[in-house]
Amino acid sequence: MRNYCSRTIDFLKIKSLDKFILNELMGPFLFGIMSFTIILIAGSLLFQIADLVIQRGVSVWIVIRLFIYYLPKLMTYTIPMSCLLATLTGFGKLSANSELIALKAAGLSFSRIVKPVIIATFFISVAAFFINETIVPLTEKAASNIMVYEVFKQSPPLFHEKVFLKEESNGALKRVIYINKMEIRNGDMSQVVVQEFEDGRLTSINSAKSAKWINGSWWLNKGNVFEVNKDGEVNLLFKFDKQKITLDMNPDEIAKASSHNPEQMTMRELLATIKLNEKSGISSAKLWMIFHLRISVPWACMVLALVGAALGSRPQRSSSSFGLGLSVIIVFVYYVILSLTQSLGDAGYLPSYIAAWTANVIFLIIGLLMCKNANKLG
Repeated sequence: MRNYCSRTIDFLKIKSLDKFILNELMGPFLFGIMSFTIILIAGSLLFQIADLVIQRGVSVWIVIRLFIYYLPKLMTYTIPMSCLLATLTGFGKLSANSELIALKAAGLSFSRIVKPVIIATFFISVAAFFINETIVPLTEKAASNIMVYEVFKQSPPLFHEKVFLKEESNGALKRVIYINKMEIRNGDMSQVVVQEFEDGRLTSINSAKSAKWINGSWWLNKGNVFEVNKDGEVNLLFKFDKQKITLDMNPDEIAKASSHNPEQMTMRELLATIKLNEKSGISSAKLWMIFHLRISVPWACMVLALVGAALGSRPQRSSSSFGLGLSVIIVFVYYVILSLTQSLGDAGYLPSYIAAWTANVIFLIIGLLMCKNANKLG
């Protein structure tokens, strides 16, 4: 009975310790959200909004709505930064007050002390992912609509113009379709050119004045079929009033493949667009990069929090201004690495999943090594 009571008391002490550590981090975390949001707003958004007010005479109501719609996107950046600032400042305070030394003297390893931080930032990462996946696409689309239709006074587009679609088979070009104009409402096309290839060589050209989607198939109207021989000479084979064309895309799919904004898409929509691009032969390297970044960036909360906790445990000044400055430097390095690998991923020099996770892996290794060293120091 005595052993049971002793274990219960120890368990309650540990839980109290976890609550104490999280309470120490809550203030710096909220301070970071506020501070980094103000920094980002002052650095970019404020000048854009000021330009809209001064140059275009935009109303205060439109400015307020734009500000609200842009905030969720800013939050995807400020949340990981705030996790770093919270652990850096919070653990710096614990170290400066010799509380970490007392905890280690009581038999607790640094790994155990940082455990509630890892658990808390796990849930914060999930929340950041949820915001980035559900709220940000909607607010980005809403902000875009305000800019296009209310600020620049543009009418909703009626046509897609100069659409190119490519079809490939085993890496070889099979067909290229050029559409001069396509109506968004019903998918009717005008001035359509279809180029057929065999073994990479152009073999035939179909040109038509128009094309229409009828009963699940595309039909070319009033056109010509030309043959291209091996010498490159073009000869007219025949004319037609109506001819069916095999194209495994409906009007909506062609419209999405030819006009899309990845920032306004969910991950499911990104995958659907990637699939459409593969049908039409369009490179999806950038879309794959955005897809993997949607997953990797929220988990920077855990990674940067680990680095901040290990770094904050070292003897140093514990002021908020010092922690804020150091956090800005660390975040700057993180995003420099992320931007570099993202560029390599966009260009196809790195697989997108490697490019998206490289910064996280580097900082995770650094954080784990620093935590190991913090354990030894204890």
